[in-house]
Amino acid sequence: MATTCVKRAFKYRFHPTELSRTFGCVRKVYNLALAARTQAWARQERINYNQTSAMLTAWKKTEKLAYLNEVSSVPLQQCLRHLQGAFTNFFGKRASYPRFKSRKKSRRSAEYTTSGFRYRGGKLTPAKMTEPLDIVWSRPLPEGVSPSTVTVSQDAAGRWFVSLLCEDPTVRPLPAAGTAVGIDVGLTHLLTLSTGEKVANPRHERKDRARLAKAQKALARKVRGSVNREKARLRVARVHARISDRRRDTLHKLTTRLVREDQTLVIEDLTVRTMVRNRSLARAISDAAWSEFRSLLEYKAAWYGREVIAVDCFFPSSRPCSTCGTLRGQMPLGVRAWTCESCGAVHDRDVNAARNLLAAGLAVSVCGAGVRPQRSTPSGPSALKQKPSRREP
Repeated sequence: MATTCVKRAFKYRFHPTELSRTFGCVRKVYNLALAARTQAWARQERINYNQTSAMLTAWKKTEKLAYLNEVSSVPLQQCLRHLQGAFTNFFGKRASYPRFKSRKKSRRSAEYTTSGFRYRGGKLTPAKMTEPLDIVWSRPLPEGVSPSTVTVSQDAAGRWFVSLLCEDPTVRPLPAAGTAVGIDVGLTHLLTLSTGEKVANPRHERKDRARLAKAQKALARKVRGSVNREKARLRVARVHARISDRRRDTLHKLTTRLVREDQTLVIEDLTVRTMVRNRSLARAISDAAWSEFRSLLEYKAAWYGREVIAVDCFFPSSRPCSTCGTLRGQMPLGVRAWTCESCGAVHDRDVNAARNLLAAGLAVSVCGAGVRPQRSTPSGPSALKQKPSRREP
């Protein structure tokens, strides 16, 4: 049976070019179209992509906006498509009303489709540019493929990136491993596996906290709107970029290793958005990046033919004894090890939780039920009570 190739984005650094004007034009067109659609919305009318595209043609013919002709029309049309998608999500109640783009705060990017760039001989040249981008090819593209979409962007630290979307024939399902692992995320240890292995939490933000505080203090002293304030802002952004890059690198290595070694991976369906409301733990939780870990794990599992099972967050994974199933009473976070009163087994809190997650996840995989918290002490050997879940794992 024929398999479809996975579309994969390859991101590279490149040195500055004259693309800053393109970013400004994309932002201008987006804001003009959003203003037009907002005014129409106030009149109880709707404007679609085709109408905003016709508006763009008219705007280019005016003297005030004639500079829009100096850049490629492809990223301008693409930003109108993005705006259409934003309104589709708004009307579908999946997102809030679209907001205007700010010159200083909004992400600077421009997207080119196939007609908006030329890729030949390993050199990429966007439309209306005479020279190809000076790309640092840190890794080669898959042999014989050409990008279907190119996105150029600049981050808050002033670094320029180009992302090439290609069909990657090298991404194929891995041979079946026949193993399963439960994964318990935490703060003292980033991950605890059901095998007993613990992965240390690198705490990237804590390591650079002094440097970040110094840069932020210097930024606070600068006069708003001054050149020195912009330089100080860049220093703060570079510290944040260093932290996020190191964190992402760690998570990529961890998730790739887990997906390669195990066929089934069981995690807990944590509500991180609610958990970060705890002011005492919000900084540590954000630094651990549990949501990003789950996202990376899920898409890599889909690529390589693995299965990720999310156990309901209400399942008390730390309290049941993974040996005999006896449910322990309330257990504060300070209790890191405990002894089962029924069988005498000594448990590490995190390892026990990972093993219970694995058992519950395999039960979900077999019978399709969700895992809910137990309401009473079990009379039988198992402390896991299966009930239909309120949401899909």
